[in-house]
Amino acid sequence: MKLYRRLIVPFGLLLVFGLAGCNSNETVTNVGKLEFQQALKIPELLEPTIESDGTKHFSLTMEPGTTEFFPGEITDTWGINGSYLGPTIRVSRGDKVSFDVVNKLGETSTLHWHGMMLPPAMDGGPHQMIEAGETWSPHWTIDQPSATTWYHPHLHGKTAQHVYRGLAGMFIIDDEDSKKLPSNYGVDDIPLIVQDKLFTSDGQLSEDDDTPYGMLGDEILVNGTYDPFLKVTASQVRFRLLNGSNARAYNFGFTDGRSFQLVANDAGLLNEPVTLERFMLSPGERAEIVVAFEPEEETILRSYSSGAGITNGEFDLLKIVADSELTGSSPISKQLSSIEPIEVPADAKVRQFKLTMENEINDKLMDMYRIDEVVPAGTKEIWEIHNFGSEHNFHIHDAAFRVLDINDKEPPEYARGRKDTVFIPHGASVRIAVEFGNYTDLNYPLMYHCHLLKHEDEGMMGQFLLVEPGTESQAPTELRDDGVEHPHNGH
Repeated sequence: MKLYRRLIVPFGLLLVFGLAGCNSNETVTNVGKLEFQQALKIPELLEPTIESDGTKHFSLTMEPGTTEFFPGEITDTWGINGSYLGPTIRVSRGDKVSFDVVNKLGETSTLHWHGMMLPPAMDGGPHQMIEAGETWSPHWTIDQPSATTWYHPHLHGKTAQHVYRGLAGMFIIDDEDSKKLPSNYGVDDIPLIVQDKLFTSDGQLSEDDDTPYGMLGDEILVNGTYDPFLKVTASQVRFRLLNGSNARAYNFGFTDGRSFQLVANDAGLLNEPVTLERFMLSPGERAEIVVAFEPEEETILRSYSSGAGITNGEFDLLKIVADSELTGSSPISKQLSSIEPIEVPADAKVRQFKLTMENEINDKLMDMYRIDEVVPAGTKEIWEIHNFGSEHNFHIHDAAFRVLDINDKEPPEYARGRKDTVFIPHGASVRIAVEFGNYTDLNYPLMYHCHLLKHEDEGMMGQFLLVEPGTESQAPTELRDDGVEHPHNGH
């Protein structure tokens, strides 16, 4: 296996770059090449310490390390509380949480809570930089429906590199609704962080991202595991899927054609489960599915090619083997979420965003000191996003939204729940109903951006302030130089 991989890497590089440049129909694939020899790693649940006021306190350390993805080969990586990826954080709605985020990387980074509703100063975006050797200590109260969120760096110009090297982890929020579903972490509630990589001939991570989209790899890691298998012991298993890749999209399905129930999108549970055989996630998107198994069944979770560019590629991801005896499970409830779908008033403000081939939004590149939009906190608006560029997607901080339509048509069934990131194909227009957080801040902006990380780093990002309703005209249009470079940086 090791020799074969080394032989194909140079060809894989050429093939991927060729696909991105000319939209070839030839498919990059690993199908038939895996032996499913490594047990899937399950990121550990990070245990908090409980402070005197009940706050759950977590410690996270970003640090360099080495990881053995391939037997006998040592790869230089970055991780959080370990050498690659980070632990899973699990909390409940209503919890007060605090963190010490220690930076031992030897260079500046940040840690952003993707999908979290929280005060802008705690967001971990490009303005909350953590210098080498420093500690950042954000804190907030979990006040949003159950969801599979995640955390990753968001340093302007370096996000792609820092995430690619291994800085990412899952952040699970529970509430009463989510407890209706399989919830025994690592047993019938399984995180799946899917990432593509390019490896050099000596087993190191290649950081060549010469495609227009950024890094498109020809090897797949799931939870940092290459060639993985998973033995399941329950008759129903909840998989939390996170596309943690820099640029590649995945069209998930099973090789035996089995159907499954989609129960959640990025920002929370669906109101009722949807039976599917395939669904797609672009970078940063998440979904939860419940899959039924019979004793001794085997199947492979696969990503099916569905086009060119970031949707090209057919990859075996994970072999799943059911035990000879399975614990029973209750039927999935027909009503999952008690949260009403996001609706906007008839007079809701409408904002227009144009995505371009030059990776601009509304003909502008990101400026750390420019405020692009001012939004009343707690409001609901319609955002219309028109893609005149290549394939992009769109993520909004401190917000959840419902996709109203794509090119005036209903979104696919798998994308009709609460979301915070949406895929926007070339030439498409998407309308979303956006529900913003209630926290106001005139000093710390929030971001909206393409979550193809190369595009984000190159400036495909804008900034907005959340302000008290009625005070929009009083908000600054520029940030001062002081207080921006290193706000709330450490002790």
